[in-house]
Amino acid sequence: MTTHIYRTRGTCSRSISVTLDDDMTVRDVQFVGGCHGNLQGVSKLVEGRKAQEVIKLLEGIRCGDKPTSCPDQLSKALQEALAKN
Repeated sequence: MTTHIYRTRGTCSRSISVTLDDDMTVRDVQFVGGCHGNLQGVSKLVEGRKAQEVIKLLEGIRCGDKPTSCPDQLSKALQEALAKN
């Protein structure tokens, strides 16, 4: 298992910690900052899914007028983690 820390951009959350197992399944997601209840829900919904599946589900989600969101930032964190593995 590997853990990747991603510094978010353009959201209320400041960073995301993502743990992937050897077959690139999401095992744990922790957000620092942001809307705690909502982000706990997002974390639980993606745990146990393949990273590529989560990227496809969350990429491009916006928050209001912002060009990104915490779920979109999670997709970016996963893309970065996959590129490093």
